[in-house]
Amino acid sequence: MGGNHTQPTFILLGIAGSLGVQAPLFGLFLLIYLVTLVGNVGLMVLVWVIPRLHTPMYFFLSHFSLADVCYSSVVSPRMLRDLLLGHKAISWAGCVAQFHIFAFFVTAECHLLAVMAYDRHVAICHPLLYVTVISSRVCWQLVAWSYLIAFLSAIIYTSCTFGGSFCGPYQIDHFFCDVSPVLKLVCSDTHSSEMVIFVFATINGVSTSLVILLSYICILRTVLRMSSAPSRARAFHTCASHLLSVSLFYGTLFFMYLQPASRHSSLDKVASVFYTVVTPMLNPFIYSLRNKEVKGALGKCRRRMLNRCQCKRDVSTHGIKEP
Repeated sequence: MGGNHTQPTFILLGIAGSLGVQAPLFGLFLLIYLVTLVGNVGLMVLVWVIPRLHTPMYFFLSHFSLADVCYSSVVSPRMLRDLLLGHKAISWAGCVAQFHIFAFFVTAECHLLAVMAYDRHVAICHPLLYVTVISSRVCWQLVAWSYLIAFLSAIIYTSCTFGGSFCGPYQIDHFFCDVSPVLKLVCSDTHSSEMVIFVFATINGVSTSLVILLSYICILRTVLRMSSAPSRARAFHTCASHLLSVSLFYGTLFFMYLQPASRHSSLDKVASVFYTVVTPMLNPFIYSLRNKEVKGALGKCRRRMLNRCQCKRDVSTHGIKEP
């Protein structure tokens, strides 16, 4: 069977080898995934329904939350099912689809982070030109380009990862179909595929991180020239959430994908859990708890809900028809 071009059924070995820890991990990851869904979907809905959040920054943030939900949902439900049922088989087509969608949204998130940094750069360094430079049309163009580049990159990553001949046993030592564990099962020489993936991952990672770095260098220079201390504090506060998300996201991504295949170790699973499961859960809290506008919008929605509940209680108590 070795060296042929059949489409095998893979076995995901998962994150936990011991049966005793699978139930606690299932409960923990289920809780994290539910919080991820509620937090990110809630943030998207909040941006869509509150007029004061209809600004470029929150427009980009809503797409960032969408990417978080999508790539987390590609990985987490499958991992939860495997932990609960112990059924770890995944078809070749399912593995390809999982990896492609995952690569698409992770790459899109890289570019969205760069777009968000550019948005903050224009807002702080060129405030008088902000409405002109970051217009509604430009917002859609930036997001569309992010998705287009991500889609093309994902095609390249997927074709390089699954383009070879696979040998048995078809056991992927991971909890989802990722580059390094899948390439270990390829019979043919994978050096060229690894180099192409490394080059494109480097181009995407370095180009977007360079945009972020240059944007924040300009922001820092502008902020340090501000004479008012409150203005400086306000500018830094505006950027703090984005910088924290960038640090969490890029730190684990660079550790995972910008290193030679020979240096991958058991720590890869820990890093993968962090950026596929934990980081998408943290991002809504990072942006909502540190942002007065988001907290104000949440408070406004809460007051509306309380008022409606109070009105319904009054109607049911006094028998008064609602106008």
